[in-house]
Amino acid sequence: MSGTSSMSLYQIRMEGWKALTERLGAAGAMRFMMQYDPGHGDYTEERRDIFAEPTIDTLLDSIDERARREDRR
Repeated sequence: MSGTSSMSLYQIRMEGWKALTERLGAAGAMRFMMQYDPGHGDYTEERRDIFAEPTIDTLLDSIDERARREDRR
């Protein structure tokens, strides 16, 4: 296919989807596209927030407490 520079972004997307579905089938093309989900948010920042508080000692205490509760059952 020549002249892709003159195609709109929509046309390029449609031609790309057509090529994927012809080669991989609809299900395969969808599986391929799902690999490129950019996600959202900033995991690095979220991870810092999630794991900022716990220390090894607080985690071990939580594990011990949970084990004690389960032993009572």
